[in-house]
Formats: sequence, C-alpha cells, structure tokens
Amino acid sequence: MALRAAVLRHVRVPVQTLSELIPRQWSLGGPVRLMSSHDDHITKEEVIARVLDVIKSFPKVDPSKVSPDVHFQKDLGLDSLDNVEIVMALEEEFKLEIPDKEADKIDSTALAIEYISNHPMSS
Repeated sequence: MALRAAVLRHVRVPVQTLSELIPRQWSLGGPVRLMSSHDDHITKEEVIARVLDVIKSFPKVDPSKVSPDVHFQKDLGLDSLDNVEIVMALEEEFKLEIPDKEADKIDSTALAIEYISNHPMSS
C-alpha cells in the first residue's frame, strides 16, 4: 500500500540494539533466550482485549462503538490513513511487523484479531 509506505517514510521509531536490551551480565553469563516458545503465545481472549483497547484509544474513535466485529470505515467512519495508523498501533502493541500485503486486508477488528491470534511472534 503506497499510503502506508509514505507514512512509514516519515515516522521515526527509536531503535535499540540487542546489547541495550540485554543486561551485560546476562549476555556474558550464558545463553540468552531471544525467542518465545509456543507456550508463551498469548491467548485469543488477551488478543481481543488488547486489540479493542488499541482501537478504543484511537483519537477519532468513539469507544462505545468498538466491538470485536466492528469495521473501521463502515462502522467507525475512519479513512484509509486512519486504517494505516491503527495497523501501525497494533504492530507496536503486539511487537510484530505486519507485511503491507496483509496490512491492506485488515479493515476490521475481527480481521485484526484473527491475524494477530494466528501470528506466531505476537507478544
């Protein structure tokens, strides 16, 4: 999506190196677990709650209208730029990157919940 790419070109995100994230004594003392195991994957109920919270906190959204099956444009009156910003907020919330091809398809809470619930790296 060209609009998403244009927005991302102007967004500045602070980046931390691995050495900043892991205390020095840990990295020198033995193996460090960097990946979550399947057992640590969040539950669908937690995904639903967090997705709804992200959307309710979006400035242009009336929180009382947000539900697990609300459509961003039809039900909340958001435009395509708002849609991009919501997807970016979801990426930040769940610490994952949604490819543009998939992000373009996420236009409702139901699709966001489905994508994140099935993503192996969501946290």
